[in-house]
Amino acid sequence: MNEYVLFSDSTLDLPMDCCEKYDIKVIPMCVTVDGQLYRYNVDEKEISCIEFYNKLKQGASCSTSQINYKDFNDSFEPVLKQGKDILYIAFTSGMSSTYNTCKIAINDLKEKYPDRKIIAVDSLSASIGEGVLVLNAAIKRQNGSDIESVAKWVEENRLKSCHWFVVEDLDQLKKGGRISAAAATFGKALGIRPLISVDNNGKLTAVAKIRGQKKVYSELISRLVSDGKDIAEQTVIIGHANCPDNAKELKKLLKDRRLVKDIIIANIGPVIGAHVGSGMLALAFMGERKL
Repeated sequence: MNEYVLFSDSTLDLPMDCCEKYDIKVIPMCVTVDGQLYRYNVDEKEISCIEFYNKLKQGASCSTSQINYKDFNDSFEPVLKQGKDILYIAFTSGMSSTYNTCKIAINDLKEKYPDRKIIAVDSLSASIGEGVLVLNAAIKRQNGSDIESVAKWVEENRLKSCHWFVVEDLDQLKKGGRISAAAATFGKALGIRPLISVDNNGKLTAVAKIRGQKKVYSELISRLVSDGKDIAEQTVIIGHANCPDNAKELKKLLKDRRLVKDIIIANIGPVIGAHVGSGMLALAFMGERKL
């Protein structure tokens, strides 16, 4: 079996130690904050999550951009030169053109390296939903599954990545055009937080409205119990956008109930954070999506 390298992009929002443990290569994505361009990666070298959310709190304007052709070429070609194959699991095409750009770069690289396998799979997932899918793929790879088997598993299970986000910063959703100005105003006045997931086309969709922090925890746990499959054997991911205490509290509640095998707490990076704002709490696991 030929050796292959597993790639994803920094929207997967897995902690750096997790990516190192499972040998996941991460391609940075770009975020522009008040005119300054940063290449964000899980090592947070150019900009940390804390720094980003502090800037956001101070009213910074933010935008994000996809991975470009050159970045893919520069990331993949050294691996191909070493005689290794590549499996790339991409940020959802429902929110970015990254996957389509990747396909163009791969087609050109295949002409140059016809003996190498280069496989790209659209995760149809975002943030830690993408992360939990990549994590499970990485575990299968470490357990000896070949590139075709892992790629097939991702394609067959990408719609079983369940990711639930509860958003606190309605102004940031308004800036991104996700909700209207009126909805943001009334939502803040009533203390309403939207419960958001990703549909089968990989696009964000609002599912419900939640009032109060305690209901946030109970709603996320309820989704895990109702939608998760074999959760006692799963490693689930809790993601937070600059609200570590809330993430720790959710982890404690899950551990107290002994619902899952293991829990990873992850920062929601600037690429996703630019659209959802500070205070978002999220939970991702494998199961059956029930939107």
